[in-house]
Amino acid sequence: MFRKNGWTKERVEDKAVIFDFSENYKKFLDDGKTEREVVEISRKLAEENGFVHIENVETLKAGDKVYFINRNKNIVLSVIGEDDILKGINYIVSHIDSPRIDIKANPLYEELDLAYMKTHYYGGIKKYQWATIPLALHGVVILEDGTKVDLTIGECENDPILMIPDLLPHLWGKSQAERKAPEVFLGEELQILVGSMPMYLEECESKELIKTHILEILKSKYGFGEEDFVSAELQLVPAGKARDLGLDRSMVAGYGQDDRICAYTSLKAILDLKATPKRTVVCFLADKEETGSNGSTGLQSNYLEYFTTELILKVKGSFNAFDLQKTLWNSKALSSDVNVAMDPIFKGVHDPMNAAKLNNGIVITKYTGARGKSGTNDADAEFVAEIRNMLNKNDIVWQIGMLGKVDEGGGGTVAMFLAQKGIKTIDVGPALLSMHAPMEISSKLDVYETYRAYLAFYNL
Repeated sequence: MFRKNGWTKERVEDKAVIFDFSENYKKFLDDGKTEREVVEISRKLAEENGFVHIENVETLKAGDKVYFINRNKNIVLSVIGEDDILKGINYIVSHIDSPRIDIKANPLYEELDLAYMKTHYYGGIKKYQWATIPLALHGVVILEDGTKVDLTIGECENDPILMIPDLLPHLWGKSQAERKAPEVFLGEELQILVGSMPMYLEECESKELIKTHILEILKSKYGFGEEDFVSAELQLVPAGKARDLGLDRSMVAGYGQDDRICAYTSLKAILDLKATPKRTVVCFLADKEETGSNGSTGLQSNYLEYFTTELILKVKGSFNAFDLQKTLWNSKALSSDVNVAMDPIFKGVHDPMNAAKLNNGIVITKYTGARGKSGTNDADAEFVAEIRNMLNKNDIVWQIGMLGKVDEGGGGTVAMFLAQKGIKTIDVGPALLSMHAPMEISSKLDVYETYRAYLAFYNL
């Protein structure tokens, strides 16, 4: 179904199924607000559905289900297909990092009888959107002896929240009001208010009694001290749960839907495979897309080659370098990332004939990039036709889209990094409103059609 509102009479009759699917999706968003949390949730679901850690498997045959974990920030699920693995793999690759605010390595200070923590934002955000909203602290602290402390503060009803204070409108006239929108808040002004009560100790020589109190709370309640911030990964994310949006409850508002909407639907699709697929299939949940896919857990690393090599070795019983190159060159991939839904309030930044809309199904994005298609994959017409045919054969609601007018801005996904490995690749994912905001908006219909599209690709 090409470029039509997906809520046809038949889809409305299926509303209960579509809405039920989104209930589990919302729980996934609530429980998985960081990469590590998503990996752990996915691992548990994988094991419940018969997937075995690759380290516990010596050989692989058709129908076997295995998973890999890379540094607790990537997870890969694979089902071995009936065809020779050298004929290629069907990869669906999503990212599980989302824009957020990170705590610095030396964050805590006291000034004017208040305790603050310094931060560094992660990914592309409108910084002003993160002020005065309830924030929760998620992450891990690794102590000097190697002990891991898992931390979640601000999600339970009785938890305290954290917040970035803002300047009142009465006094902003000669400071914030004269700034351009990207500078209403500067990066160094995104500081978290964490306390205001001093601790009086007889033997305490510190003059920073409020900071001392915060450190005492961290030590007594959470088990780590000031130096331990150095070996911590602490992330500030919007507190609270994903919610139904609209009087008709047809949409989901929640944090991190870019790109956990694709992570959930691709994960659920591989878990729901009923029969052994023709081709070997892979669900790869990656990290670092929002900052350029760098690092050992991003798509610019060689982790895809690493786990693919191990799959080939354990299927074939032997391996040479050409086996990997041949497998990748024969493979197909969906870069499963979101596109932008056209907002009627700001429709001037789009080409309406080539813009995605909410409720119009999953989006085929032939190319992303910016200006003269810089930093893009630009899928070949033959592969676009194959995906189009797959969607139509399975009666999946779909549309085409691009990231705004030609010279308006643009953006990128992991598609070009997959294509550089020789894999036929195209971007296919749903559209969002308010992308990269603390709360993003998706259509429940689009969520479900995305799941159906990914299930069809695994069976291609």
